[in-house]
Amino acid sequence: MPYLVECLASVEGQTLDPVRMEVIAVDDGSADGTGECLEEFAARAAMPVTVIRQENSGGPSGPRNVGLAKAAGRYVFFLDADDRLGPEALERMVAMADRNNTDVVLGKVEGINRKPPTTMWGQTHERTDIFSSSNIKFTLSAQKLFRRALLERHDMRFDESLWTGEDALFTMEAYLRADGVSVIADYPCYYLVGREDGKHVTKTGSYTLRFDSARALMNLIADMVPAGPRRDALMVRPFLVTLLPQFGPKFLKDDDEVRRHKLELAGPLMDAYWNPEVARRLRVHERLRLHLVAVKRPELLPDVIEFVRAQKQPEAILEKRGTRVYLAYPFFRSESAGVPDRIYLAEPREAREVEGYRESAADMFLRRAARKARRILRRTPAGDSRTPTPGGTAAAA
Repeated sequence: MPYLVECLASVEGQTLDPVRMEVIAVDDGSADGTGECLEEFAARAAMPVTVIRQENSGGPSGPRNVGLAKAAGRYVFFLDADDRLGPEALERMVAMADRNNTDVVLGKVEGINRKPPTTMWGQTHERTDIFSSSNIKFTLSAQKLFRRALLERHDMRFDESLWTGEDALFTMEAYLRADGVSVIADYPCYYLVGREDGKHVTKTGSYTLRFDSARALMNLIADMVPAGPRRDALMVRPFLVTLLPQFGPKFLKDDDEVRRHKLELAGPLMDAYWNPEVARRLRVHERLRLHLVAVKRPELLPDVIEFVRAQKQPEAILEKRGTRVYLAYPFFRSESAGVPDRIYLAEPREAREVEGYRESAADMFLRRAARKARRILRRTPAGDSRTPTPGGTAAAA
């Protein structure tokens, strides 16, 4: 409360026929009138509403699992109590899933006093997957439409041992097991609302919880995707979104004991999953910080973090007739630091921002080949586009 009032109003305002909907509301031990508000909503709503009131579980996984166990529809959608739906959200998402026989549908997210994910909303995709160019790996919140048969077939539930990042684990598994994913980019389906008190679960809790989340997601990816370029592409997400922020401006305020502990927690993850293929997919300053974590050089991190935080522009050094660009962030070609040149080498997507850069013939060939492969993937018939599951069989709806 009071966000729940507008949340429920957005449910009542759906253009999807109420007879096709059911609402399962789980009051997870609220003490602010939430339970009474839900009971009033259940009494007046046009669709069937089940209200479950329970002791506080401490996190979102338990209530979501309780609701999922009660669900009977063909699809489920997890709506957070402080957010809201666009009026046509459910109608559009269900139609998209039915039309394409896809197992997961992402609806465009817009923010209200809160920054939403943006990179995946450039284009509507009737059918895509986690490995395509749609960038869906950077939106792993639970606010998606999931085909319930997929979740039941694989006994998928939210991990109740995680305080944060439980939705990333659930959604990544759904992406990997899904027989196709759809993206609605031309209509705002979901409004992510920033609370005035700032009390979002994802913004609270110890740094150790972030490492727990990163570890769980990395292990899931490694379990489900064989080693190689596809796994490396997915590993970018936990390294960039979950691990790297622990070695950003927060690190400057940490005392020596916390810094040592962060390095200890990061060590096994860097040893297991950090490699040149993951590294090259990042921008230079991101790669540099994670490289210093991997080689256990925390004494060099503050200078790099300060440089980036100050939004300084590194000198661009062009070599090989302009086909190679090094970005001279701190310690570039410093003998005492000993950071390899390759850490500072800009990949073409970043190098193109530098005046005088000339893309090499080899890079242009690879880029064209990648575009061709994506076009072929988009033309592949729906029945042939299943993503392999760990056992080597196809996940079919």
